[in-house]
Amino acid sequence: MSFDDESPVVPDGLQIRGLRHARGWSRRALVAAISEATFRESGLRETISRNVLEGVEEVNEPVPYSVLCLIAAGLDRNPVELVLS
Repeated sequence: MSFDDESPVVPDGLQIRGLRHARGWSRRALVAAISEATFRESGLRETISRNVLEGVEEVNEPVPYSVLCLIAAGLDRNPVELVLS
């Protein structure tokens, strides 16, 4: 499976929420983890808003693949694993 960074994908919100809950994190904590993960990878702090994360978790809101990659980085997962099949 191959994705363009700006191509919309439908994430598996239930899985993302489950992974976040398994770590005992709030949405705010996941947003912070995304920032830390991107800083480790690139030296730049990138993140998403809690509203975007809420849309993903609650209604599988389509997001650009680049946003899914940020979420995956915060959860230390491969982004393709987080796409709704």
